[in-house]
Amino acid sequence: MADIRIRKRKRMRSKEIKVISSELEKILGVPVFTEDDPVDMAESTDFDLLFVGGDILGLVLAGRPFLTVRGVIKYKPVKRYVTVDMGAVPFITNGADCMGPGIVEADPSITAGDLVWIKDMRNGMPLAVGVSERSGEELAQKGPGKAIKSIHNVGDKLWKTGE
Repeated sequence: MADIRIRKRKRMRSKEIKVISSELEKILGVPVFTEDDPVDMAESTDFDLLFVGGDILGLVLAGRPFLTVRGVIKYKPVKRYVTVDMGAVPFITNGADCMGPGIVEADPSITAGDLVWIKDMRNGMPLAVGVSERSGEELAQKGPGKAIKSIHNVGDKLWKTGE
C-alpha cells in the first residue's frame, strides 16, 4: 500500500452525492456517478477523496470537486482538458508542473485557478490533474513559464493507493 493517509471515511447522503455529481457534470461535460452509486468521502493529507464503490475516482480541493486520473479514465470528460506534446509526458508523469511551451491545445473555457486534467497528444490518455495558472486562450499561446501546478499524476501516492 502506498504512503497516503486516509481517515474519517464515511458514506455520503444521496442529496450530497447529487450536488457533487451535478457540479462535476457541469464542469466536465459528461455524467459521472449518480446518487444510486455508493460514494464515500474521506480525508487525506492533501485533499478530501471521493470513493465510488471501492475506487478513488474524485477529489475535493478547497471545496471544489474534481476527478482523479482514474476518474478521468473512467468517465472520459470532454471539458477542462489541456493537451501536451510527447516531450512533456515523462516530466508530467514524474510530478513536474506543466510548462507553457509543452502545451499543444487547451479547452478555451478554462479560467485561471480552475482544476484541469492533462492528456498526451498522441493517445489522449490522462496524465495528471492540476490547477491552471492561466486562462484557456493563454495556455494555447504557449507562453514561457509554469502554466499548470500539478496536484496528482499517474504514478504518485494517490495513484498507487488505487492499485
